[in-house]
Amino acid sequence: MNSTRRDILRRGVVAGVMATPAAGLLSSCAMGGGDDSGDDTASRGEKTAENPFGVKADAPLDVVIFNGGYGEEYAKAHEAMYSEKYPNAKITHSATQEISKTLQPRFVDGSPPDVVNNSGAGQIDPGGLVSQGALADLGELLDAPSLDIPGKKVRDTLLPGVVDVGSYDGKFLVLNISYTAYGIWYSTKLFADRGWAYPKTWDDHIALCRTIKAAGIAPWTYAGKHPRYMSWPVISTAIKLGGLDVAKNIDNLEPNAWKSDAMKTSADAWHQIVKDQFILPGTPGLDHVQSQTEWCRGKAALISCGSWIENEQKAVTPAGFDMAIAPTPSLGASDKLPFEAIRGTAGEPFIVPAKAKNVAGGLEYFRTVLSMRGAKDFTQKVSALSAVSGAADGVALPPGLTSVVKALDASGTSGFNWVYNNYYRKLERELVDAACGEFFSGRIGPTEFLDLCQKGADMIAQDSSLKKYKRA
Repeated sequence: MNSTRRDILRRGVVAGVMATPAAGLLSSCAMGGGDDSGDDTASRGEKTAENPFGVKADAPLDVVIFNGGYGEEYAKAHEAMYSEKYPNAKITHSATQEISKTLQPRFVDGSPPDVVNNSGAGQIDPGGLVSQGALADLGELLDAPSLDIPGKKVRDTLLPGVVDVGSYDGKFLVLNISYTAYGIWYSTKLFADRGWAYPKTWDDHIALCRTIKAAGIAPWTYAGKHPRYMSWPVISTAIKLGGLDVAKNIDNLEPNAWKSDAMKTSADAWHQIVKDQFILPGTPGLDHVQSQTEWCRGKAALISCGSWIENEQKAVTPAGFDMAIAPTPSLGASDKLPFEAIRGTAGEPFIVPAKAKNVAGGLEYFRTVLSMRGAKDFTQKVSALSAVSGAADGVALPPGLTSVVKALDASGTSGFNWVYNNYYRKLERELVDAACGEFFSGRIGPTEFLDLCQKGADMIAQDSSLKKYKRA
């Protein structure tokens, strides 16, 4: 039998999604079910104005942090702040790059930590946790008074979209503590030295890529082992062309959402950087850190990433590199959103398991994180914006984060986001990821790329074992 690589990929996508029902059943058993009713009164003390959750002063607090781009020092600082208020509470801190592998046994036996930074490639599927009732409702956190911002509830201190991105069917279940911008990154020093200007239109982008390549530098690189990073500029370009409904239709698993005219036009455009060999040779074999390191070394000029990149690369970023974020170039005058429009969203998810022994302590920990003191400390330590409004005011910011603040300000009310990756982790992390790998390595074209993405979305939509969510 003669099977092409494309046939194999198609079968792989189909098989991957068709396996989801069984995976869902296994996941349900693995997590051990849950109860999100919030009935944990036995583990709480008296509620007061100073202690809105009824934290027991000597109740231990178990915190597990994802040790990724932000490291773990910021969390240790937050724990120290918590200890100032509850000095008799023993805090157990641990950090790992494999959240799911590390914590699944604890969810199984009903002894999860009190606070989990559920992030990274090895995160526990948030949709699975939600559907199993494994997460505590964080609604009372939003209605609690801010720890150090007088006259405001916690919800009043948060940036736009923080609550929305962590809510499922109207319940606030996931707290994303950072505010992340996604865009195209470049070295302002490299561009200034070479006399290059960041392109605002697609035609100018392609012209610049030709100039960069002629100078002996690869115009592009990307996280070859996590190629979904390149789905972000493709979708962003389509949203700017076709409007916010492009994102909403993808999020809601609408038929042919991935094959809309805007997505087709965007995929056709991005295919040009493949056809014209504007991508650093060997990129498909690089992981995110390796590709970012090659970019920092000047081997490539442009890379798609979120605003955690500056902190993640600080150990290898040359002095004076002065990285900056920029929006995706506009396809043309018919774009419904301006060039300045950029994807911004709350990121770095934290949860309190429903079966945690100290749910009240977890909520109070979050109140500490979302205090102005905690938020400013986070911004200073990890070079990322906090989810708390005004937390960057008066803080000396590095070049990359300074550019993020300016980009979000310029984007204003034109900013956008999508949430299908939160609702259906498998769709982005496996199916779209695989399709991007084939597309940006040049093994398939734009039509096949979108067909694969749509096939994955359709099978997720038809999978009765997966809970579906509706974005308004």
